[in-house]
Amino acid sequence: MGRIFEKRKYKMFARFAKMSKAFNRIGKEIEIAVKAGGPDPKGNPRLRIAVQNAKSVNMPKDRVEAAIKRASNKDTSGYSEIVYEGYGPHGIAVLVECATDNPTRTVSNVRHQFKEHGGTLGNSGSIAFMFERKGLFKIAAEKVKDVDTFELEMIDHGLDDLTGDEQFLYVYTSFHDFGAMQKALEERGIEPASTELQYIPTTTKELPEEQQKEINELIEALEEDDDVQSVYHTMQ
Repeated sequence: MGRIFEKRKYKMFARFAKMSKAFNRIGKEIEIAVKAGGPDPKGNPRLRIAVQNAKSVNMPKDRVEAAIKRASNKDTSGYSEIVYEGYGPHGIAVLVECATDNPTRTVSNVRHQFKEHGGTLGNSGSIAFMFERKGLFKIAAEKVKDVDTFELEMIDHGLDDLTGDEQFLYVYTSFHDFGAMQKALEERGIEPASTELQYIPTTTKELPEEQQKEINELIEALEEDDDVQSVYHTMQ
């Protein structure tokens, strides 16, 4: 009985830790968006996306409002967006997207994790060419009545790829067409469940299971850092 209780407790702790990380990440997205385009979501597309993403992870409304208020305070310096590039073990390229108020601390922590897990932190531009910047709109399938017609219409607004399952449609665009797609969806009254910009690898490398485990350990260690927003890699 005690073992079952401990297992449940561990699962609950892991769930709260994941939720806390998501709230922290989106809180930074909100602050960065406000600094860039102001505190009114109606006139700030990036802030609209951040608030939308906050809803998707059930972030409390008061935390969203607090993040907007904090970023509106001219006395705060805000966060810098930085992408670090490096190689994990076995030649896997890794991009680490960060939002930080202390770049010196962040680069030190990121470098330490690469070194600790058999990798090396590289220079800016050393691996970025292996990735494409893509927009991803995750849409509840029930919001699109005719997928074929929707796909044809969205091609005119920069649709690169459309995949899906019973619950969601995943709309991919190039970085340059991200704004056009956002506007097209808004005009049709389609509110995505979440929206984000991702780095998609142009080529991937297959590794045996034991080596995959080493890469996953590096990724997990990086993701645990509060300054890290997302981690991308070329492992298949």
